[in-house]
Parts: sequence; C-alpha cells; structure tokens
Amino acid sequence: MPRPVKRATAVLAPIAILLASPAPALAAAKPAAGAAIGQVIIATVGAIIFTAALLGLVIGHRSGRLRFTRKLVAFSERVSGMPNWSAIPLSLLGGTLLIAVYGMYWDISIHLDKGRDPGPLANAAHYFILIGLFGVLFAGVVAMALSLERPSRSSIRLPNGWEAPLGGLIITFCGSISLLAFPLDDIWHRLFGQDVTLWGPTHLLLFGGASFSIVGAWILHREGKAASIAPAPKVDKPIFIARWREPMLAGAFLIGLSTFQGEFDFGVPQFRLVWHPILLALAAGVGLVAARLRMGRGGAFAALGFFLLVRGGLALIVGPIIGHTTPKFPLYIAEACLVELVALRIPRDRPITFGAVAGAAIGTVGLAAEWGWSHVFWTNPWPSSLFPEGAIAGLVAGVAGGVLGGFIGRAIQGRPTVERVPRWAVPAAALAVIALVAYAIPMPTPKHPPSATVSLTTVKPPPKREVQMTVRLHPPGAAHNARWFTATAWQGGGSVIQKLKPVGPGLYRTTKPIPVYGNWKATIRLQRGSEVLGAPVFFAADPAIPAPAIPANAQFTRPFVKDKKLLQREQKPGVSPVLTIGAYSAVLAIGLFMFGLLAWALVRLERTLRSRPPVEPKAPRAPRAPAAAREPTPA
Repeated sequence: MPRPVKRATAVLAPIAILLASPAPALAAAKPAAGAAIGQVIIATVGAIIFTAALLGLVIGHRSGRLRFTRKLVAFSERVSGMPNWSAIPLSLLGGTLLIAVYGMYWDISIHLDKGRDPGPLANAAHYFILIGLFGVLFAGVVAMALSLERPSRSSIRLPNGWEAPLGGLIITFCGSISLLAFPLDDIWHRLFGQDVTLWGPTHLLLFGGASFSIVGAWILHREGKAASIAPAPKVDKPIFIARWREPMLAGAFLIGLSTFQGEFDFGVPQFRLVWHPILLALAAGVGLVAARLRMGRGGAFAALGFFLLVRGGLALIVGPIIGHTTPKFPLYIAEACLVELVALRIPRDRPITFGAVAGAAIGTVGLAAEWGWSHVFWTNPWPSSLFPEGAIAGLVAGVAGGVLGGFIGRAIQGRPTVERVPRWAVPAAALAVIALVAYAIPMPTPKHPPSATVSLTTVKPPPKREVQMTVRLHPPGAAHNARWFTATAWQGGGSVIQKLKPVGPGLYRTTKPIPVYGNWKATIRLQRGSEVLGAPVFFAADPAIPAPAIPANAQFTRPFVKDKKLLQREQKPGVSPVLTIGAYSAVLAIGLFMFGLLAWALVRLERTLRSRPPVEPKAPRAPRAPAAAREPTPA
C-alpha cells in the first residue's frame, strides 16, 4: 500500500469508526425508548456507505489518483483568491450548516405539533439534520486532507505527518461531537426514556457542536487569508460567496448562538423565563462584538443582515409554507446599532474594553428593545414581573458576552492591541456565564403547591371536542406576579397557547377554544419565581410509556405539579441516581472539553497572527546610468 494511502487510513480510521457506529442495539425498544432495531441497521449501513465514500475521496486525492479533485482545487483558488484547503471546506460547511439548521427547526416544530416519531427514519427532518452534520464533519476532514504541504503557520502536525490547518481540526472535532450525539441520543432514550426538550443533554451536544464549528470555520478563513498574502493569487473579481464569506460567517455564528433560545422560540419553554434574556444578551454580546472587531465599520450590521435573512426565511418556510408552528426570533437591531455606536468611541485596538462597554449597552438598552419586541412577536412576552430579575441577569450576560466576543474578535483579527486589561478578565467573564447558568437552573417544587378547579364548556362536540376553560386558583393569589400563566395544548396536530384572562379574584378564563381529543395534550402552565408548574387538563393514554389517560371532565380540581412531569412524562421513573449523575457528568465533560479546545485554538491563532514576520523589503535598484555614459551594445 502506498505511503500516502497508509497515512490517510491511519488518520481517518477513528473518524470512520465514529461515523459507522450504530445507535446501540441493546434490545427491541418501544417508540418511547429508542429506535427500532431495523432502523438502527439501516442507519448503520447508510453511515458505512457514506464513510467509505469519504475515505475514498480523501485517499484518492492524497495519492494523486483523482483528476477531478485537482481540477476542483485549481478552480476554487482561481474564483476565491484563497488556498484550496480553506476555500473548499468553507463553501462545503456553509451549505451543510444551512441544511442542518433547516432540519433542526423543522424537526422541533414536528415534535411540538405531532409528538414522538414512529422512528428516527420516519421523520423527514432527521435526514436534513444527518446530511448537514455529516457535511460539517466532512468539511473538517477535507480541510485537513487537501493540503499536501504545511498550510499555515498555525497548523498542527498530526501523528502520521499530516499538517492540518487549525480551523480544520476544530471543525472536525466539533462535527464529530455533533454527529456522535445521534447514537448517544438513542442510548439516552433507552436509559432514561424520551427526552422531549431541546435542552436534553445529547440535544445540546448535537446543535452545540454544529454551532461552534463556525468558530473553527472563522479560524480556517483567517488562516486562508493570512496564507494568501504572499504570493497573492491573481483574482480579478472573486465569486459572490468568496466576497461575502466573512459577513456570512459572522451571521452564521449569530444564528448558531441563537439556537440555544429554541426553547422559547416555539412558545412551550420547560425552563424559567429568566433564561430568555440571559441567552439573548449572551448571543448578541458574543456574536455582534466579534463581528464588529473582525470586519470593522458596519460589521455588526453585516452579521445582523445575514441572521435576519436566514432566520426570517426559516420562520416563513416552517410556519406558513409547511404549516407547522412558526419559530420566533429576536431582532438584534437595537443591539447592532449599539455595538456600532460604541465602536465610534472605543477603537478596535482595545477589544476587551470595547466588548465590555458594548455588552453593557446590550444588557440595558438592547434588552429593553427586545422587551418591547416580545410583546409584538413572541408567544410568551416578557411581563413586568420579570423585572428586575431579567434586567440584572441580562446585564451580567451582556457584559460577559461582550468580553468573550472581544476575546474571539481579538484572536481572529490578529491585530496589535494597546489596552492593558487584567489577564483574568476573560476567565472572569466565563465564570460569570457559569454562575448565570447555576442561578437559572433550579426549578423547585413548593411544599404546598397550589391547585386549580377547572370548569369546561364544550364549544365543539366530539369526536374533535374543543372547550373553553374557567379556572379558579387555590389560593386565589397563586398566579400573582407570574412569569406566564397559560392554557397550552400541543402534539395533536398543532399548538395552542393562550394567556389566561383574569375575570375576578383568583378566577381566570380562556379566550380561544382548547382541543381535548385524540393525541392532544392540554395543561395549565404556571411559572412564578423559580417554580415552573403545571396542572393537567387532558392527556390521552400512552401504552408505550405506559401512562394512563387523564380525562377532560366537565369539572375537576387538580393540584399543580412540576411541569417537567407533564411535558416529559415519557421519561422513565426510578432510574439509578448513580447512572443519572454519571451520564450527565460525561456529557458535561465533553462540552467543557470542546469549549477548552476552542479557547486554546483562538489563543494559538492570535499568537501566530501577531508573530507573523514582516515582509522583507526589496533591495533598492541601482540608479540607471545616463545614456551617454552607457557602453555601446556589442554587435
């Protein structure tokens, strides 16, 4: 076997094992506890085929046997003005990430409107997610395999002798985490039952790895730009995607950071409302500050434009066109304006200071603008009772996000700085984010939970029964200063979410009919302080869990319970605490390692860019002698 083939096989063997590993076939599973064995086999065979194709392309290129890859390499450099190991993977990554994010929002809307899947291969959105995530990993592998020489000064020498660009390595790692989350998700369902929330641990790995692969893409783009300085390829007019790649990268990063708000985008959040301003301020601080530092004047607006184009298009496709629940999204317009205004006073050579000030503006004025937008567009508007908790948490998140955005922007731009900030500023911002997470996670159940006496008035008879509800709370002030108090129905073919209207002391009514038939799940949801509670109205029997039916009687009194028990009743009871702690700890360790690797890569890139040796000045040309003094040209 030729040496290049041996080397390619040695590097890609672990990746091949990762891609081809099936969701574990522990036992014949019910739909509420993992995929059926037949679908596991089909998915495994498909992964093996795609992996073999990937290995064949890489080995063929490294051995010089594939002519079309050489033509593609030359074409990419000619139309982009960048090295092929940067231009080709970035184009591939951009397309596959769009496919994956479309599949993600479509998939969430399917689960919200229809409930569990008959199987992972029975959900069309899963194909988009799988293809997109495979493409992310493929882009990273291509970045490492294309270059036959040392691609950049920040590259990493692999054990087999390959020189891999730093960004390609990061993309490969993040893509591996994201793709690995698919079989891990099936393991999780088998151990703990269906995890019906976007913030399930394996779900966070899935879209978190894809989102932060964009940092690797930005690093790869920066490496490509630095490597193309001398000698610069002659490109008269690069194609559209090459000219606008950096704004698209910045906008994609903002989209990736905003995916963590998905719990609130669809109107049925399972966690405290204070998370929403925290996540929004963090995304704006990190994404917009990094964009402005890297691209200069108008950088925040460029990132915002791409964000609104993609997220607006997704909302239009998933909602009105396909017919599912429309995902909502923040505007970030005020935040982008604030970042650009702060940049007029604080120059780019003070990135951490700029990030902190811009983050403070985002966490105050920007948050106030989004507060107003929530009452225009969002399903769960931010009530006055969220103040001051949401304002304080949002301010801390904005400043921390701005400092972290300053760190990312400083690393990617690689320019000298003049500011002197404490070395602990960036770690302190990271600790502030951890503190916010620790503050917002607890959702205790009160010792003496309230209850609700509900009277149902049928407005549409069976078999598709719809009702109006009159709710009397015990005690009457149980919903005082609530973050939300809604009647919610979902998973019956759509979603219905409406705020309960007060008509007297402790007495509330619905304003729209609530479906209580078929597969619909109807509850009364209450979030007050740190408590997230729910009272069941109607649940069909679910033999796959198993769970009994909860009928929608004409009148009943039921206590509020922890909302998670109703929204995630597919979870298995009685799981060993040791197993639970071990599983959550393993997922947390993977996530922390990913963030540590990203920080290391950014520091390495920054040091490499700053230490770039200056271009050697050309030796001055000797002055030309006058014509009269020149010797005659010999015949």
